[in-house]
Amino acid sequence: MTKAELSKFKLPDEPGVYIFKKGPKILYIGKATSLRDRVRSYFSSDLVKGRGERIVAMVAEAKSVAHTKTGSILEALILEATLIKKHQPPYNVDEKDNKSWNYVVITKEDFPRVLVIRGRELFGLNATSYKLQAVFGPFPHGMQLQGAMKIVRKIFPFRDAKCVPCPDQRKKQGVALLARRHLAICKPCFNRQIGLCPGVCTGEIRKEEYAQRVRHICQFLSGNFKGLKRALAREMKAAAAAEKFEEATQLRRQIHALEHVRDVSLIKDEHRVASGGGVRIEAYDVAHTSGTETVAVMTVVHGGEVVKAAYRMFKIKTATNDDAASLKEALSRRLNHPEWPLPRVFVVDGGKGQMRVAQGVLKAAGVEVPIVGVVKNERHKPERLIGDKRAIEAYEKDILLANSEAHRFAISWHRKRRQRISFK
Repeated sequence: MTKAELSKFKLPDEPGVYIFKKGPKILYIGKATSLRDRVRSYFSSDLVKGRGERIVAMVAEAKSVAHTKTGSILEALILEATLIKKHQPPYNVDEKDNKSWNYVVITKEDFPRVLVIRGRELFGLNATSYKLQAVFGPFPHGMQLQGAMKIVRKIFPFRDAKCVPCPDQRKKQGVALLARRHLAICKPCFNRQIGLCPGVCTGEIRKEEYAQRVRHICQFLSGNFKGLKRALAREMKAAAAAEKFEEATQLRRQIHALEHVRDVSLIKDEHRVASGGGVRIEAYDVAHTSGTETVAVMTVVHGGEVVKAAYRMFKIKTATNDDAASLKEALSRRLNHPEWPLPRVFVVDGGKGQMRVAQGVLKAAGVEVPIVGVVKNERHKPERLIGDKRAIEAYEKDILLANSEAHRFAISWHRKRRQRISFK
């Protein structure tokens, strides 16, 4: 398909999901803040650099673009995951190993937890120990999924991994009595204090009420937005008729929230993805002085721009004067954070030794992501790139930017730590 042919599909400047197709065959599914602008970006002159050769091939193979408008970016994110799971488009599925996708799971308990986990936890060696009643996904955009679940939790507060149910939940007593009796001895979790937990930890919500809350969340994560709103409206009318005015008011607030979702954070991230191709590069570097105050850092370049909010610092605990061992510890600790989205490329500062260390860590974790090493000269300037050749060809500029940021950030943090010690 060409840019000239694109105009006949009349894509709107509204959020939604777009589908590249070849006849009836679905090739690729994506979501957008602006369907018109997002799909146009696939016909830019630097598409190979931004998205890679596979996506260029997909666009060339496609003959049409279908779309579905949604009321918000949040709805588009959920609908995209639902359609990817249903249709398994080759250019989505082949782009990532299923261990690197993100999933939302509902545990099978009296008071189910709602958790975001990585595919490697769900399918890999570190399979989740929870019994599950529902799994939603895969979600391609890890950072956006985290933001989306924060929005969902404000509308439908739920229990997470840290919230422990009140030990007397099973007693056949009224909710008000439980609340009065146990609030003093059952300490509310932090999320209860800020309104993100419905009171599972303090006995303020019955099992039946919480089960209904979970059903609402499942409807939302299934993409059944209209059905959810209709169900909430029916429950609100029934609560009002039974003179349960507090419950009716809460349901009215939930309906209003669903109709006026404030997903500004998702819109900002979507604009960055559209303009830069959405490729995340992570770089790592180690700094120390003769083995003292050894630190490692992670920097992120996303779509050609540094993302300082995603930078991370690691105070090395197990190694002091061994750069390779320090890199191993930093990467291992990074992979213990499934809430951080995996990058398209891992970048390490160093040669074959550092490359082997990184490959070993990723292999042990069941992660298949290309690795590139930046070899420096005697003045510590980049001399050449080694490792995955396709990644180097597609993202050389971003790789060098991420590596430069990692070196600067590591040195800066190390100096601050040394100065803090010298002033003690």
